[in-house]
Amino acid sequence: MWVDPGDDPREAGVETDDERTTVLDYLRRYRLTLELKCADLDAEQLARRSVPPSTMSLLGLVRHMADVERHWFRREMAGQDAPRRYRSEQDRDGDWNGAVPDPAVVDEAWRAGRRGVSFADQCVAGYAGLGVRGVTGVPLRDVLVHMIEEYARHCGHADLLRERIDGRVGQ
Repeated sequence: MWVDPGDDPREAGVETDDERTTVLDYLRRYRLTLELKCADLDAEQLARRSVPPSTMSLLGLVRHMADVERHWFRREMAGQDAPRRYRSEQDRDGDWNGAVPDPAVVDEAWRAGRRGVSFADQCVAGYAGLGVRGVTGVPLRDVLVHMIEEYARHCGHADLLRERIDGRVGQ
């Protein structure tokens, strides 16, 4: 999974001269890193669990992050009524448990994640500053830093999951 720096989609040549640009570029890079960790895998591989008793899989991570994006940007920042896609009171681990080796489930997870990222990007672009507060008073700055932390943690999981699937490691 080593990518030549000239071909690495995370290297966008963005000048990070200010806080907003820096934070958004880090978030963009981590989003792309999760996609790279999942690249070229079929539904069975994406749904493959780590080690018992964990239900974690790459597909579960994609589903989980789609819901995280949805929560923080649609619910918290935009104040929308956006129920969770996968998790419910009956199945609090639905993002992981529903990550089954079905191409339709994989396609839906990627669509949900990309819609979430697109909405988040539009939402953030609509705010003049990072100090704007969401419906519960959380500043956008904190949401963005939390998203970086969330992706960074799960990209670490994705490294191990991918290595277990086909031995590939990444930078």
